[in-house]
Amino acid sequence: MGPPTGRCSTQYTYAFICRPKIGLSGCIDVFISPLARNLYDTLIPVISKNSVNPDTIFANNEMSLGDIEIYGFDYDYTLAFYSRHLHTLIFNIARDILIQEHRYPEGLREYEYIPNFVVRGLHYDVQKALLMKIDAFHYIQLGTVYRGLHPVPDKEVIAMYDGCHVPLENMSDFYGKSSHGHTMKQFMDIFSLPEMNLLCSVNDYFMKHNIDYEPVHLYKDVKEAIGDVHVKGIMYRAVEADIENYISYGEQTHAVLKKLYEDGKKMFLITNSPFDFVDRGMNYIVGKDWRDLFDIVIVQADKPGFFNDRRKPFRRVTDKGVLHWDRIHKLEKGKIYKQGNLYEFLRLTGWRGSKVLYFGDHIYSDLADLTLKHGWRTGAIIPELRKEIKIMNTEECVHLMTWLQGLTGLIEHMQVHRDPASQAVVQEWIEEREAMRSQTKDIFNGQFGSLFRTYHNPTYFSRRLSRFADIYMASLSCLLNYDFQHTFFPRRTPLQHESPFWPEQTSAGALKMPFIPLQNHN
Repeated sequence: MGPPTGRCSTQYTYAFICRPKIGLSGCIDVFISPLARNLYDTLIPVISKNSVNPDTIFANNEMSLGDIEIYGFDYDYTLAFYSRHLHTLIFNIARDILIQEHRYPEGLREYEYIPNFVVRGLHYDVQKALLMKIDAFHYIQLGTVYRGLHPVPDKEVIAMYDGCHVPLENMSDFYGKSSHGHTMKQFMDIFSLPEMNLLCSVNDYFMKHNIDYEPVHLYKDVKEAIGDVHVKGIMYRAVEADIENYISYGEQTHAVLKKLYEDGKKMFLITNSPFDFVDRGMNYIVGKDWRDLFDIVIVQADKPGFFNDRRKPFRRVTDKGVLHWDRIHKLEKGKIYKQGNLYEFLRLTGWRGSKVLYFGDHIYSDLADLTLKHGWRTGAIIPELRKEIKIMNTEECVHLMTWLQGLTGLIEHMQVHRDPASQAVVQEWIEEREAMRSQTKDIFNGQFGSLFRTYHNPTYFSRRLSRFADIYMASLSCLLNYDFQHTFFPRRTPLQHESPFWPEQTSAGALKMPFIPLQNHN
């Protein structure tokens, strides 16, 4: 695989950095300058050798573990990681609830959970019954809009939305919910993957059978059915009964907690899950003495309300689930508490400010209020990160991304030439770039692409992650690679108007792409 060779019939010769086996649409011969050959020979091997370690902790904000005295944790998808069997379970139970309790057609039983169909962070237009990916600037990524299980043509999307932009007033509220007239719901929870699957499956069934339905009712029914799986304890009982089939990575979580405990760090747990469920899981992950590691354990916290509502007091719970009626004057180690609120938590513990680091997987419910209102440091657990980094490290992805950036730089610099021959070449480059962007998307997920990026912009999810999380990582096990004096530094990436100082920070658009004016090469 290498750069194209030959001579161009236009009045300029364009230097290519590299290109995969995709080919231009048409026969364009290109003469390669020595500098371009040198760039191609050196750039790809350098990028390939500097692959990203999936176990790295990434920083959005400078933070030193030496300043952290207290570590807090969510439970689901933070301490406890689940296999895909759990998503299948949630989908099946919620589907059956729709049929049995909401009188949906029996034919829905034909649908099963599709593991790689959706990604987290997508938006759902409640009124139009469309699932889509939106970028940080509220623009819909064309090619990622689905009605049911099938993509919606770009022209139809543009017609429905008068373009690709979604106005702020139509977006979901702060926590990603569709309420107060908002038409969009954002799915930020890993548990929402089965919900998106179910919405698409039911929509698909209705369309396939020409059934007239109200999309708003469908959304609310699916939301209620998914909620029942959790609220009624169906999921909890199923996991407890077959825990080895559902929980994974337990030994890594145990190692992290043990390391923190032995270093004298204080630890606490704040989760929305009930105690019996947490206790069963932690017994499996850590052992029966897991509570000895934590200074405070709070269950059924009702986050994000826990971080904002000052009214709910703490209530002590026995191991058998019996509630005490006494007033709580102190949060004691070895005891279990439910509900409560963060303001009371801060008053009783004095654990304030940047000496506290809290980990969670939900960008809004776990992290946003803590960093915006209370000054705690925050760590996001993003399980999808490990898979995406491994894809980024593949030779195919490196070649595609390098050539895509090089091609973008060529288009940017050569678009100034307005003669017909040059414009024809630029237009072919534009078409090739469009094809390559779709191919790059498909590497990560055939329907929606990467969790973190649209074709060129960060996703809506990615922007919130960078705002609300000081650090982020694939799992807590990444902490095992660092000592407790380590300082995390965010990369100083240049602003658009700044000149880059380091080669790896140089974008294709900032490169001085070489070209050689030719007198005549016909």
